[in-house]
Amino acid sequence: MAARQAPAPQDALWLDRFHAGERDVIEGCYRDHFRVVESAVGQVLRGADKETVIHEVFLQLLSRAELRRGFSGGGFSAWLATVARHQAIDFWRRHRREQSLEQMAPDTAPAEPVEPIERFERTVEARLMIDRFRRDGLPPKWAGVFETRFVGGLDQRSAAAQLGISRTTLAYQEMQVRRLLKRFLFGRGKG
Repeated sequence: MAARQAPAPQDALWLDRFHAGERDVIEGCYRDHFRVVESAVGQVLRGADKETVIHEVFLQLLSRAELRRGFSGGGFSAWLATVARHQAIDFWRRHRREQSLEQMAPDTAPAEPVEPIERFERTVEARLMIDRFRRDGLPPKWAGVFETRFVGGLDQRSAAAQLGISRTTLAYQEMQVRRLLKRFLFGRGKG
């Protein structure tokens, strides 16, 4: 079945009806330009997120007069593709850090409530383990990186500035410390 052609967007009557949000005009936009929106969103998102944003674009066209007024003539497909791409990027930015519980590593999943004595014992154990790693597994040349990044929790820029080294040098040393820490915690054969 061939897609019907929408009236030329430059047509003043069509444009007035589009701006007014007339259902048959918006329906025509959906039918005639679905693939344009799908392609634009697909450049950024996949799967259910892609489908969600595609339908959000058309819902917004139907419900937001200010969005429809953003088109004043010219290439309707290009305008709609730009709107769709921007919505996909905004969606990605809002949701990029979300993870389902299934995606989370086992050690980052929410823990069972811990009694105060257990919490104290875990804290003492962790401190002893850190001290043992400093003494037995960490070369002195990387102690500053370990202290600022792993113990102090500074971001890379701040840690590099505090240590007086470049960020790339810090990143390399951090990678080496991670490798040593992994080997220290999980045995010689791994890491």
